[in-house]
Amino acid sequence: MNRRTFIAGFGSTAAWPVVARAQQPALPIIGLFSVGAQPGRSALYTAPFLAGLAETGYVEGRNFVLEVRLAEDNGQLPALAADLV
Repeated sequence: MNRRTFIAGFGSTAAWPVVARAQQPALPIIGLFSVGAQPGRSALYTAPFLAGLAETGYVEGRNFVLEVRLAEDNGQLPALAADLV
């Protein structure tokens, strides 16, 4: 084995853990829809939901991403769901 082959192989082996850690898996997205909720008061609806998930070991940002969509009436729900998808 020549010196260049050894150095190239050793360099790529040393860089492998860095490359493996750089690829983060995509987090699942949980969509929460609410009809008739006011935008400034969405925490009233999401806090109990997040607390229930935390009791089972799920933490927002670590295990999942929460996307909240607020609608004034039921007619807006299909458009909000399409936006989320």
